[in-house]
Amino acid sequence: MEKALPPPYAPPAQRRPRSARLVLLRLPILVSLACFLVILYGFAFGQGIDFWQAYTRDNVSPQTAAALAHCRALHVKPGPPEGFDKRTQSDRYVPGTKAYLLKNAKIWTGEKNGTEIFHADILLDKGIIKGIGQTARNLYRAYKEDIVTIDVKNAWVTPGIVDLHSHLGSASSPELEGASGDDNSIHGPILPWLRVLDGLNTHDDSYALSIAGGVTTALVLPGSANVIGGQGFTIKLRKTAERSPSAMLLEPPYQINSSFPDVDGPMRWRQMKHACGENPSRVYGNTRMDNIWAFREAYNKAREIKNAQDTYCTKVEEGRFDEVAHTPFPQDLQWEAMVDVLRGRVKVQVHCYETVDLDDVVRLTNEFQFPIAAFHHAHEAYLVPDTLKQAYGHPPAVAIFATLARYKREAYRGSEFAARILAQNGLQVVMKSDHPVTDSRYLLYEAQQAFLYGLPENLAIAAVTSTPAQILGMDHRVGFVREGYDADLVIWDSHPLALGATPKQVFIDGIPQLENPVITRKPNAFQRTPEVPNYDREAQAAVEYEGLPPLEPNQATSGTVLFTNVRSVFTRDGFEVSETFSAQDHEDLGVVVVRNGTIVCSGHNAACLTSSLVDEAQVVDLVGGAISPGLTTFGSPLGLVEIDSEASTNDGLVFDPLVDRVPSIIGGDAALVRAVDGLQFGGRNALLAYRSGVLNAITAPVGRRFYAGLSTTFSTGALSKLDEEAIVQDVNAVHVTIRHFGSAPSVSTQIGTLRRLLLDPPNGDAGLWFKNVAEGKVTLVVDTDSADIIATLVLLKREVEVRVGNAIHLTITGGLEAHLLAKELGQANIGVIQVQSRPFPTTWEKRRILPGHPLSEESSIEVLLKHNVTVGIGIIEPWSARNTRFDVGWIAIDAGGDISRAQALAIGSTNVEKLLGGKVGTATPSAVDLVATEGGDLLDFTSKVKAVISPKSGSVNLL
Repeated sequence: MEKALPPPYAPPAQRRPRSARLVLLRLPILVSLACFLVILYGFAFGQGIDFWQAYTRDNVSPQTAAALAHCRALHVKPGPPEGFDKRTQSDRYVPGTKAYLLKNAKIWTGEKNGTEIFHADILLDKGIIKGIGQTARNLYRAYKEDIVTIDVKNAWVTPGIVDLHSHLGSASSPELEGASGDDNSIHGPILPWLRVLDGLNTHDDSYALSIAGGVTTALVLPGSANVIGGQGFTIKLRKTAERSPSAMLLEPPYQINSSFPDVDGPMRWRQMKHACGENPSRVYGNTRMDNIWAFREAYNKAREIKNAQDTYCTKVEEGRFDEVAHTPFPQDLQWEAMVDVLRGRVKVQVHCYETVDLDDVVRLTNEFQFPIAAFHHAHEAYLVPDTLKQAYGHPPAVAIFATLARYKREAYRGSEFAARILAQNGLQVVMKSDHPVTDSRYLLYEAQQAFLYGLPENLAIAAVTSTPAQILGMDHRVGFVREGYDADLVIWDSHPLALGATPKQVFIDGIPQLENPVITRKPNAFQRTPEVPNYDREAQAAVEYEGLPPLEPNQATSGTVLFTNVRSVFTRDGFEVSETFSAQDHEDLGVVVVRNGTIVCSGHNAACLTSSLVDEAQVVDLVGGAISPGLTTFGSPLGLVEIDSEASTNDGLVFDPLVDRVPSIIGGDAALVRAVDGLQFGGRNALLAYRSGVLNAITAPVGRRFYAGLSTTFSTGALSKLDEEAIVQDVNAVHVTIRHFGSAPSVSTQIGTLRRLLLDPPNGDAGLWFKNVAEGKVTLVVDTDSADIIATLVLLKREVEVRVGNAIHLTITGGLEAHLLAKELGQANIGVIQVQSRPFPTTWEKRRILPGHPLSEESSIEVLLKHNVTVGIGIIEPWSARNTRFDVGWIAIDAGGDISRAQALAIGSTNVEKLLGGKVGTATPSAVDLVATEGGDLLDFTSKVKAVISPKSGSVNLL
């Protein structure tokens, strides 16, 4: 019998089973436990805050909600949004942009460590790469006529160049007081709160020029005057419809619009500039000890804030809201970026050169536990790769120049072999511009030089494309040719590592950037990977001697040297260069016999060789190389300056009577200084120039403004002024400068002074030399770029010649606007030494440059030559003297065959001497030093200088 149940229970037919009743009774406990487990699980995977915020949305105070948001944001990591690789349209897509199909491309994709190359089509649409190869062809059919098809005819296509270190727009060009110099602040060594975006000038002339060199993306950084200089920003270089700096940004971090926002998705990477060593020390008078303490103090402050935030959020995450109810979230607008560094959300880019500085910063990273994205400049990094590997988190990349070095103490041990050595030690290498320190239009040239000196081909191209993209945190969209990536591509007219490689077209966000580009058709040889010389011995010596290997040449062991496998021989007669021997093919290579420094026979083997000669001769195989006259450099203070920023290594500045009181002991205002008296010999820049075939240098005194003095010619290979052939010519020419200095003296004052010196010379040295100029006995050299000043000089020359009754010799150096008056200069018989050979609008008076391919039909040098102007080229800084042969070779390549090898050699040698009053050209051909190169002639990018043949010293120097 069923037992009756007392009220209030329902009869059996109406009640739940016992198990259900137990669950119901315990439901609040189970729900609470489940919520706790879910929250705990969520926290373990960075999702707890989201759940807790949703669960308590209606039950928390505004202050608690804000605390939850702040704490949730601490868990967010940088990176692309989920599904970014599946996007069908770029966030930078411009509606109305046409689709493009690039057919028959030879693609360097960046994949497989930069070794993947294949032939395929590429489809661009909606700002991204829609398809490659078969995918591109399949998609193409759907476009019908709504697409532009370009047959690139097997041209090389790479990702757009990515510049990891630029000051485009912040140190803008031309330099103007109201638009330049926004990259540094002088308001303290620690300024992480500053943002370079706030000083980004959209009117910098460099944007279009750099695009013409294939640069599509750049990290614009603050300068290096501060220990922590502020935040950098990544930009795309193309013009936007908005025309604003913000519109140029690529994946800007959220902080540009709101200081402490509620972050729902992944953060964007931030960039921070640090600097150590000389630059911040020079600005603030600090020692290295002061600077590193400033770092530590700043990072300690950031760590205190971070720890306070973590403590606060631990309480929030544990639900202890009553403990924080009346406490605001710990934060500080000035320091929030530094806190983000410690949270691993900032790419730290460090300007650092010497071993001591690199070691300091590596220790700093371990003390405060933050990674470094890259060391920049880092001229001694190749000497201490293991030190870099000890950095916190991961080894930093190293962003370097190829050959730019020795401009200050920190850079004195820089080596052209640094890139290869770093790569061999497993470190990522980036080649960067530091624009406008070097013109980023030619950033690819840095990679080419790194390749020449031993960086493998795949890593050399990657060093300006995929590797910097990775270091930026942008390798999910730029730096590679992949489906779904930004449509930033460059179509090249030759192999990217061939000297003079020039874009035929540049795409940014799928938009072609070059309107009617001008292209030179290059021989098939330029489409292949260049063959580079072997520099293993030199690279090993660079490390062995800690960056200062011996550079002095070694004299041949025999008085007779036999050069074999010679393809061509160039000689000079006076100021003329001509080719005297040329082999038609590899089977036709010749020999050159040198006895006591003089060529006694050259030509085919049968004509020169005897058994006795072979027995006594030291044999040098040139492997298809050449013999040619050595080059001459001008424009830099080579020989007067060893380390530019170290006064003790410099000759110093001459007095200028227009701005100084000239001491009477040296002749007062009538004094004229001679460069020969201040020459220094055996410097590394000079010896490297000698080893690169630049045998002579013409140097003028370094002036403040108008006055310079008397130039001289010296041998770059001499080790002492007392060496017999050290001084080639005591005095060359009289040098003055006429420019817009921005203050006294005015241009009209300078012109008036020059007129007076020529027509009514004073007593003393100055009067004597300017009288010789007026009489046509000495060359007058005027350093200027402005076409307006050059026009005035043309008129002044006419005026003086009418008054004195004879022609005067006038040469313009600088001359970046001289092409505008090419016809008039040719008629007036005024020569031009263009400094630099590849022009850049540094200042207002250089703004009307003729940029050359692909932006103009001709280069300024070609225009001048066409109007019968004698042209030479010069340089600005001593370190670049060694690259003169590449500068001249580049000119010949760009001319597309219109300039012969002999004419090109003259542009870098005899023309320079002739225009600067040189008398070397009057010597007999047998008295002129020659250069022997292996694997090509002196202007061939992939040749190597092997010897200098010197009839003056009666010897052959082997290098």
